[in-house]
Amino acid sequence: MKLVTAIIKPFKLDDVREALSEVGVSGITVTEVKGFGRQKGHTELYRGAEYVVDFLPKIKIEAAVAGDQVDQVIEAITKAANTGKIGDGKIFVSNIEQTIRIRTGETGPEAL
Repeated sequence: MKLVTAIIKPFKLDDVREALSEVGVSGITVTEVKGFGRQKGHTELYRGAEYVVDFLPKIKIEAAVAGDQVDQVIEAITKAANTGKIGDGKIFVSNIEQTIRIRTGETGPEAL
């Protein structure tokens, strides 16, 4: 089992959600986050004063998937979230040691 975490631009959320459901991902967790990478923020003008926005709004998507689904999930996210511009985001894949469904007590892949 793997945990796929993607940081994407907020306006790409619906596209990514649809792409994930098409490849069989049954559930995701979405969090509004702020951060920066190579994009390094930007400057904005507000009431005549210029100020720096260091942390840009992003969306963090987490999906727990079976090991054999990982490549499909990565490809779906990459295609759906890509704009070709800086700040498109990143995908991280980590191992999940154990999963437990609280309601039924199921463990392992059955709990996904």
